[in-house]
Amino acid sequence: MQYETLRLRHSQNVAVIEFNRPDVMNALNTQMRAEVLHAVQEAQKDARALVLTGKGRAFCSGQDLGDRATVASTDLERTLRDEYVPMLVAIYECKIPTISAVNGPAAGAGANLALAADVVIAAESAVFLQAFTRIGLIPDAGGTYFLPRQVGMAKAMGASLFAEPISAKEASQMGMIWEAVPDAEFDAHWKERAAYLANGPTEAYARVKQVIRGSFDNDLPRQLLLEAKLQGECGRTHDFREGVLAFLDKRAANYEGR
Repeated sequence: MQYETLRLRHSQNVAVIEFNRPDVMNALNTQMRAEVLHAVQEAQKDARALVLTGKGRAFCSGQDLGDRATVASTDLERTLRDEYVPMLVAIYECKIPTISAVNGPAAGAGANLALAADVVIAAESAVFLQAFTRIGLIPDAGGTYFLPRQVGMAKAMGASLFAEPISAKEASQMGMIWEAVPDAEFDAHWKERAAYLANGPTEAYARVKQVIRGSFDNDLPRQLLLEAKLQGECGRTHDFREGVLAFLDKRAANYEGR
């Protein structure tokens, strides 16, 4: 597929999807949503970690609102159901570890797209904004799912009702994201983090995602059984055996992702 709204590149087991509509702060239109979906599906075929980031000064400013005529004729339910849902589910259920490297403002659907990744690393100058009520809407693109789970009911409600910018540092402190990094160190830092995941025990990472997310729907006995099942699967992988041998040999493990 020839991408027009993003760039997909691979380097040393890491796939990077860079949103490439800097003139509109990487706002999401129909084509971009389709391309992100396709790129996520392609990336996990031969990469062992996936990074989402933005070109220019923004990560993603959310839905491309277009002009007055477009707004008047937009079917929001259809757009969310047919275009956002497949894209966000593909990111959330990606079989390899995912990082949102938030280089600048992430607003509306752009903020919640960032939160769909397993780990969010943001430059300190970045901000997160649940902008929806500013134009008479409710949070969408997964915001009502991600926020309460990450920051609790009180913070999720306040962020949604007041629609005030949340700095990267504050987002980190409140548990919305993993970490905020000084701008001068940001690029090198997320690349180092991505390389770490890309060279780790990929099968274990996939099960980490499964077991932690499953805990929200399980009581303790069911969660313990899920842990046992998935741990048994990990114990039959090459990387488990390699990890143990490396520990005994006092050397760095050479994980192969299998």
